[in-house]
Amino acid sequence: MKKSELKSFLDLKAEQYNTTNFIKDDPILIPHRFSAKRDIEISGFLIATMAWGNRKSILNSGEKLLDIMGNAPYSFVQNHSPSDLKSCDGFVHRTFNAIDLKYFFHALKHIYNRYEDLESCFAAKTKDYDLQTAFHHFKTEFLSFGAPERTYKHISDPLKNSAAKRINMMLRWFVRQDKSGVDFGIWNSIQPAHLSCPLDVHTGRVARKIKLLKRKQNDAKAVAELDKNLRKLDAQDPVKYDFALFGLGVYEGF
Repeated sequence: MKKSELKSFLDLKAEQYNTTNFIKDDPILIPHRFSAKRDIEISGFLIATMAWGNRKSILNSGEKLLDIMGNAPYSFVQNHSPSDLKSCDGFVHRTFNAIDLKYFFHALKHIYNRYEDLESCFAAKTKDYDLQTAFHHFKTEFLSFGAPERTYKHISDPLKNSAAKRINMMLRWFVRQDKSGVDFGIWNSIQPAHLSCPLDVHTGRVARKIKLLKRKQNDAKAVAELDKNLRKLDAQDPVKYDFALFGLGVYEGF
């Protein structure tokens, strides 16, 4: 397939799946319950962290998460007391459990006391448009408030060759200016042109079939390779093709 043909095909598929119908079955449904920036950031960050496995299971965990926070994420993070965290007891999503969730609430409170919002925290760590290195520095700060050792695995680090799929997905939600109403576009300090595609088993399989990706492992090097090729198709909005690759893989079995 020629480059022009591939672009036309993927543009069509991105348009097909980048619609509000996408929201109801995707983890992005959870932050879509809110309109205030900090509520979107907190609920989005938490559900993105847990976004692996069956999507129905992810959404079920998201609903439990909202119940714990009383459907008021920022207020809960800022005002919770140690006794309030008892409501986390028994929470589990795969390997993410109550210990991890309690620490996340604890760390988020520190972050929001230091910065105006989560965007400001990320922006302070972004230099020369290098978001992957920014992820590393964000992880370092986020885990600096006495994190249990078991919690470290729940935030990926591209500098350790992780594809960081969940953080890249969260950044797509917050940064991408989406006329279709799926992604929020509430972060203005980072440009959509610098985002990376959330690479998982579905997007990776499709990308390899259509020759956008040669590397066999889904890791940071594969993300860099896929980024390079997607930016050749659309330099300003490369991660719109996440919808195309994911849709082709999940819904069409491409």
